[in-house]
Amino acid sequence: QVQLVESGGGLVQAGGSLRLSCAASGSTFGIGGVGWYRQAPGKQREMVATINIANITNYSDSVKGRFTISRDNAKNTVSLQMNSLNPEDTAVYYCNVKWYGRIDIWGQGTQVTVSS
Repeated sequence: QVQLVESGGGLVQAGGSLRLSCAASGSTFGIGGVGWYRQAPGKQREMVATINIANITNYSDSVKGRFTISRDNAKNTVSLQMNSLNPEDTAVYYCNVKWYGRIDIWGQGTQVTVSS
């Protein structure tokens, strides 16, 4: 199996920036696509950004141009640089990996709070 540990969440003012990181350990050989998802109170979990094994990225329309996802396969990490944050970005952010193409593995989540 794979274990994921997220870091980098916190409280920031609107217009500010945060960088989330996710470190994978365990059977990392089977990791394919990775991504970040978020869940705000009372809402469903939604995709924020994904990056596949060929480094092709995909972003939700709400974060396009503000967030950047990247991965370091040698270090088994994936990061999310978040700029121009606004209160609508407040949520718990989860790291996700696709393991052997079909198994979803999730991190424990990290809280991001943007104050107005």
